[in-house]
Amino acid sequence: MFTGIVTDIGEVTAAEPKADGLRRIVIACGYERASIDIGASIACSGICLTVVKTGLVGNRTWFAVDVAAETAALTNAEAWTAGTRLNLERSLKIGDELGGHIVTGHVDGIASVLAREDLTDQVRFRLGAPEPLSRFIAKKGSVALDGVSLTVNEVEGNAFSVLIIPHTLHVTTLNAWQPATAVHLEVDMMARYAARLLETRT
Repeated sequence: MFTGIVTDIGEVTAAEPKADGLRRIVIACGYERASIDIGASIACSGICLTVVKTGLVGNRTWFAVDVAAETAALTNAEAWTAGTRLNLERSLKIGDELGGHIVTGHVDGIASVLAREDLTDQVRFRLGAPEPLSRFIAKKGSVALDGVSLTVNEVEGNAFSVLIIPHTLHVTTLNAWQPATAVHLEVDMMARYAARLLETRT
């Protein structure tokens, strides 16, 4: 379980195929190696992945995760190569501040950046959501985009917009988004459950 508050930007240093469709991804990060347990969950640009190995290169920590074929088919992880930058978040601990919203790390689909508008002190992104997911996105509701908890600004059909403040642009990978960028989308868990309750009532 996560909150959508990014705590580091990692960099893929290696991506190698393994048996049965797995890909081993090695990610350099700023976390202390001793603080990362084997089997720990780390959200990598919104995908909850399990740490299978850790190490050091110089004074920089790295950790390895295995991406299954099913995960790769539902996300952009297949395109991760050396140099890819990823938003990282450690799993939530009891007593941690819930600064964003409850995020599971289970990507629902891929949204596409439709437009970018650079304003005086923030950036507005307009994105298109897959039609089956658009009903879960509401004005002033929450979404997780590439693992970042964001508030929806406007909704029109399958399109929605978010406003990104300078701090978020600085501490995440969102400033690199341009039109046609593919983005991991996780809809708000509460919206999904509310919709399911309404369906069962009818």
